[in-house]
Amino acid sequence: MSTPEPFVKAARTPSVGVAVSRGQQKGQQTKAAIVDAALGLATQIGLEGLSIGALAEVMHMSKSGVFAHFGSREELQISVIREYHLRFEEEVFFPALQQPRGLPRLHAMFHHWMSRTSIEIDSGCLYISGAVEFDDRPGPVRDALAGSVRTWLAAMYRAVVQAKEAGHLQADADEQQMAFEIHGLILALHYEARFLKTPGSIERANTGFSNILARYGSPAAPASSSSPTAA
Repeated sequence: MSTPEPFVKAARTPSVGVAVSRGQQKGQQTKAAIVDAALGLATQIGLEGLSIGALAEVMHMSKSGVFAHFGSREELQISVIREYHLRFEEEVFFPALQQPRGLPRLHAMFHHWMSRTSIEIDSGCLYISGAVEFDDRPGPVRDALAGSVRTWLAAMYRAVVQAKEAGHLQADADEQQMAFEIHGLILALHYEARFLKTPGSIERANTGFSNILARYGSPAAPASSSSPTAA
């Protein structure tokens, strides 16, 4: 007995859908692998050093194969910035949210930031190298990079504000100034440790953070459960 046509169509449709889904999944996996390789290159040679040709060689793919996943070198650069930001959040921001609001969370942010920075002294920081490359070059790549940095700095500023609201900082503490000084420590650390190779730079950055807390902290501030040292 022949199978009714409607049943035949219903049986075929899922197979086509599964094939498409698998194809899309494979494409996403390939794109993720390309972005991962591109990020590794960008931290070493900068975003401007990225090229479709260089990635094709690293991935053992054709230039057209790599190009098909992005459409332009600019979109490749933006994809790398987004991936770097996601990893930064996963390593620095989200773990800090496990700590109570106030100085415990701010301590955790700085601790995780220093841990990541101690690694990037060797591998390079995309936020810092990208700022040098695109500080005076308007466009989508600069916008993506600046947007990522602003998002992180805004999160750190919120942590400072919450510390003040919790009574952990002096009532007249300038939240923006404090956040500015903490950011300055990281920038100075990269310059001293990565560029000048100055010994003891990580310890000085940690001391700087302790000095900031001593200057802005209130008598009600909780004692730190662990010192913000780099891994």
